[in-house]
Amino acid sequence: MPIHDQGYRHYGGQRSAPGRRWAVIARAGVRTMFSKRAFIGLLLLSWLPFFVRAVQIYISTSVPQAAALVQVTPATFKDFLEQQSIWVFFITVYVGAGLIANDRRANALQIYLSKPLTRVEYMFGKLAILMGFLLLVTGVPGLMLLVLQILFTGELTFFRENLHLLPAITLFSVIQALTFSSTMLALSSLSKSSRYVAILYAAVIFMSQAIYGVLRQVTGDTNVAWVSLPANMTQVGSAIFRVPLQYKTPWPVSLTVLAGLILASAVVLERRVRGVEIVT
Repeated sequence: MPIHDQGYRHYGGQRSAPGRRWAVIARAGVRTMFSKRAFIGLLLLSWLPFFVRAVQIYISTSVPQAAALVQVTPATFKDFLEQQSIWVFFITVYVGAGLIANDRRANALQIYLSKPLTRVEYMFGKLAILMGFLLLVTGVPGLMLLVLQILFTGELTFFRENLHLLPAITLFSVIQALTFSSTMLALSSLSKSSRYVAILYAAVIFMSQAIYGVLRQVTGDTNVAWVSLPANMTQVGSAIFRVPLQYKTPWPVSLTVLAGLILASAVVLERRVRGVEIVT
């Protein structure tokens, strides 16, 4: 039986450029989700509000008698993105709960974080998976509604009068996706059970809203809306779309809370995502 030489040999494969290896994780995660029929069904359901809004825009531009009842304004696009919040929640739980928790349960972090993949690339790849799907049900249909409004009217009058809508839809969708994605990833890094992570994430969302409801009843004021994650998102969205604020909390305060949540999530991920878990 021949014995082959096991000496050193130069690597003959292709080397990926530094900073691009996160795309491998992102592509694998996207393919995995699209292989699940339940998730595809969830995506299709999340686009139903888009078609409803599209019909609304068509009626407002094609039927003069209904234009007053079904009027398209900047608030229409903000309301659509807020309406998508329920689908953002379901997709965040379905996709994000196991992104890191499943790797921790399978002790796969040692493999992922071996060279040349870095922790930053690993986390960015996981973040790209969840943010990509969230933008698919928020920013993409929101921008498509704006395009449909231009096509149905056949003129650029509305777009010229509301030039801020294009960056507003993009910015708000990115803030929404980044906030919820980073929060979910941080929670996913705390456990090896995706079910526990899903429950924990739901508790963060609904408990913050419940605490705000109690404080509002006690104080009789909406200045305490900053304790609620959904309320902060609504307040920032109102400021971005230049519509009246829904709460008395200043929108810079709400933006600061969201930024603090993203920063706290980054700190948690930095401590929890390691090749070797250190027990103290």
